[in-house]
Amino acid sequence: MEAAPGALPRKIALVTGAGSGVGRVVALALARAGYTVVLAGRRLAQLEAVAIEGGPACVPVRADVSREASVDALFARIADAFGRLDLLFNNAGTANPPVPLEELPLELWRGVIETNLTGAFLCTRAAFRLMKEQSPRGGRIINNGSVSATTPRPRMVAYTASKHAMTGLTKATALEGRPYDIACGQIDIGNAGTPLAAPMAQGTLQADLSIKPEPIFDVKHVVDAILYMAGLPLEANVLFMTVMATKMPYVGRG
Repeated sequence: MEAAPGALPRKIALVTGAGSGVGRVVALALARAGYTVVLAGRRLAQLEAVAIEGGPACVPVRADVSREASVDALFARIADAFGRLDLLFNNAGTANPPVPLEELPLELWRGVIETNLTGAFLCTRAAFRLMKEQSPRGGRIINNGSVSATTPRPRMVAYTASKHAMTGLTKATALEGRPYDIACGQIDIGNAGTPLAAPMAQGTLQADLSIKPEPIFDVKHVVDAILYMAGLPLEANVLFMTVMATKMPYVGRG
């Protein structure tokens, strides 16, 4: 895909977990904003549906971010096709069902940690290798954290631990990226109006173990926030941003 004569080349973005939810709407917004967007995820049919909606700027690639070989193959395709990567949105994630800590099976713990944390690390590592060597050098990484990165929900120990660890990954990445013009920031989202969050409006588990409905907000505000973060010059960075429903229980979860 080549730019028209005299036009600036399109920047290249990678969105993981791009087949649904926040990943889908962010990928479509980036395509509208002038990026060529690589859509990564485990379900190719969903990615292809997003690509049809987003047009020729969207490139679907099946990948499992929790698997090293799959991530390496994904980034090899990006390097071969485009020669660079300007933006990585580490969005792919999953959660365990609400379970008391002492009853959580190890396989559920591992599944959440491998997708949410190991997947983000593997993609960040691969992005570093490409961004350090490309010309112009550098790029931006945005991690999808969660309000659970600072304030947990009950019975969500694996998800909470993965998102607390994401905060550490963000800080370490921002630090190690300095010499190479690689900026890294994190967006923590609370109750954005996606199908995943829709049941919260009907009722979800609270800190006192009661079930109460929670407000949600339009996901377009998440899109606006990420476009702002992505659009900054590499000399500036939003290290952390929280975008949430104003009236959701968050501070102290009460």
